[in-house]
Amino acid sequence: MMFSGGCQCGAVRFTVVGKLGRASICHCRMCQKAFGGPFGALVSARIAEVTWTRGDPRRFASSNKVQRGFCGDCGTPLTFEYAGDWIDLSIFALDDPGVAPPSLQLSPEARQGWIDHVGEIPVRDLSEGQAGAAHYAGIVSNQHPDHDTETWPER
Repeated sequence: MMFSGGCQCGAVRFTVVGKLGRASICHCRMCQKAFGGPFGALVSARIAEVTWTRGDPRRFASSNKVQRGFCGDCGTPLTFEYAGDWIDLSIFALDDPGVAPPSLQLSPEARQGWIDHVGEIPVRDLSEGQAGAAHYAGIVSNQHPDHDTETWPER
C-alpha cells in the first residue's frame, strides 16, 4: 500500500509505503490551535515507512514531549511527533483523506459543544448560481494538486 500527501503549497510532500494505523480526532487545545480548527485529524504511520519526497517539515515543540511538523512556507499542519516508532500525519494533508476515517476521539473534555450540531447548520453552495459565479470569478488557485508532481509550481 502507498499513500501520498503534502502541504497546500507543494513545498513539502511525503509518501507512506505500508499500512496506515489508527485514525483519530483530538479535541485538545493544542490540536485546536495547531490546526486552527475544532480538532486535529491524525492518522499514525511507522516512521520507517514515511519518506519526505519534497522538502522537509519545520517543527515546533508544542510541549516537552511533542513536536508538530508543518510547512515552513504555507503553514499547513503535517505531523504530530511523539517518541517511538510511529508518527501521526494530518489526515487532510493526505492526497485522499477518505482513506483514513477516524475511529476514535481524544480529549473530549475540550470538545466544542457546537460540533454536535454541525449537520444542522444551513448550507450555502457557492459553486452554484449568480452569487457563486461572482464569488469565484477571477480566482486562480495556487494550491498544489492532490497528487505528486515532478516540479511545483508547474511551469
